[in-house]
Parts: sequence; C-alpha cells; structure tokens
Amino acid sequence: MSANTIYENGTYLAKHPSWHEEDSSWKAMQIIRMLKKNKINPTTICEVGCGAGEILNSLVEYYGSNVYFSGYEISPQAFEICQKKVKLNLHYFLKDLLDERDAFFDIVMAIDVFEHVEDYIGFIRRLRTKGTYKIFHIPLDLSVQSVLRSSPLGFVRKRSGHLHYFTKETALATLKDAGYEILDCIYTSGSVELPVHNWKAKLIRFPRKLFFAIHQDLAVRILGGFSLLVLAK
Repeated sequence: MSANTIYENGTYLAKHPSWHEEDSSWKAMQIIRMLKKNKINPTTICEVGCGAGEILNSLVEYYGSNVYFSGYEISPQAFEICQKKVKLNLHYFLKDLLDERDAFFDIVMAIDVFEHVEDYIGFIRRLRTKGTYKIFHIPLDLSVQSVLRSSPLGFVRKRSGHLHYFTKETALATLKDAGYEILDCIYTSGSVELPVHNWKAKLIRFPRKLFFAIHQDLAVRILGGFSLLVLAK
C-alpha cells in the first residue's frame, strides 16, 4: 500500500474524523505572525495537502477579499469537507499541485505535510517551482524523550502517518539540500498552547512550558512536543 492510499481510501479520515480542523485557526495565526514579521503582503496563497481546508478558511477571515486562496488535496473525503467552505476568493481542487504545470503563487504552504510523503525530498524540490515564498510547518518528532521512550515515534507513525522524523537541524538541512534559502524559522508550541486530552501530555505540559521559557532549543531537543515554522524561497 502506498503512502497516498490511506488518504485517498478513507483510512486517514476514519482515524481523524475532524481532519485536525480544531487546530487550524491556531496554525493560521502562526502563519500570519510569520508573514507580518517578515513584512510579506501576498495577493495569492496556496496550500498543498490542505486537508479539510480550515487553515485557508481562517486566513480568509483575516485577509478578507484582498487575497486569493487555493487549496489542493488528494483525499476525496477531505475535499468533500472543503467544498462547504468555498468562497469567491477561496477555492479547492481535488488534484496534486505538482501536476499543475502553470500553477504559481506568491506563497505556497505545506503545513504538516512532507513528513507524510514517501519521496519527501523530491516533493519539496518540485514544490520550489510553485511559488515565490514557501511556508513549511514541520513536526519535530525526534527528541531525547521520544527516542528513549520509543512509543511516541510508533504512535505518530501508526496514528498520524508520519514516515519521516525530524529535529530542527535535520528539517532545515533537508530544505537547504532541496535548494531552498531559509529566510526565517520559529518554533510553534502546540503541546503547550492547544488543548490536550491525554494525561501524559497534561503531565509534561508545565515542564515543557517552563523549560521552553528558559532555553528554547534545549527544551525542544530534550522534551519534544514542538514544531518548526519555516519561511523559505
């Protein structure tokens, strides 16, 4: 079974009925923060692997009609959810963006995507031709505690479909190897800022928050639970 099959045949939807819509407005705010910080004012934004389309829908609420949004998704089930959110300046496509020969945007986003892709380096290398700026959100699954316990990595593989695991350093090196120029990067703290329901996640939440306030890099490297938001060209 190819990696794409679980997204196309409904397997992923069965495990994640909301397709992570509940985290989308928070992710949109991280993206807005990055664009404002770097004084980028786009007129076209595209998201590859847009899932249920809620990140783009949240961005529309912020930017209004001044920006045109396009979402590409290969899952028919996710695309069906997206269709309920279509607006004059927000459209979704049940296609692979990389197959669209003439598609080009001010910003192309891959939010929690390439860790799911079998040929992830080939994917991000081809994505370079689709936009001026690119925004990646990359889960940093590799940490001291995740390697020592081993179960977290097995969980994100079985439950979330992650095929590749990254640290900040390997994520940035991967993008550079694929030809990208890194313009900016920041940590995002989903494990601290978003609601958690697992008792283990609740138990480690305060130590993560405290350690992160003292030394961000060490907290991420040792305790994990963070992602990396990258702006690149």
